[in-house]
Amino acid sequence: MKAKVTWILIADGATAKVFEHHGPGKGLQAVDDLMFEQTPLKAGEIMADRPGRSFSSVGHGRSAIEPSSDPVAVRERRFVENVAEELERKHQQHAFDQLIVAAAPTALGDLRPAFSKGLRETIVAEVPKDLTNLPTAQLGRHFDGLLAI
Repeated sequence: MKAKVTWILIADGATAKVFEHHGPGKGLQAVDDLMFEQTPLKAGEIMADRPGRSFSSVGHGRSAIEPSSDPVAVRERRFVENVAEELERKHQQHAFDQLIVAAAPTALGDLRPAFSKGLRETIVAEVPKDLTNLPTAQLGRHFDGLLAI
């Protein structure tokens, strides 16, 4: 019988890595073509142009128009949506059987609606922690009880 292949997604709003687990004693191996990264930017760096101006509803004054959403949050949400799309492609190719998602709480909240129904059905656990900066050797202990490393 073929061992179940479990993928572990480690993500935050700017970095995502996928690791593979093939069974007890096999440890975690990085999936080479599934490492995503974008440079973290501040709102001022994203919104480098001056804000638009509008006339005051009363009087002759003008004021800057504030953006209707946080540009950093929008950028991070788009990033995790792209990660979810790539995972969906790999799921359709039957590259893995189960998925564990370990993500920073905000990224996890953005990932959930981005996952398709089929992909959500493969998720066996969610870990609301940012593990993106941990070395691979230390990741295993965060999945005790979920994987036999």
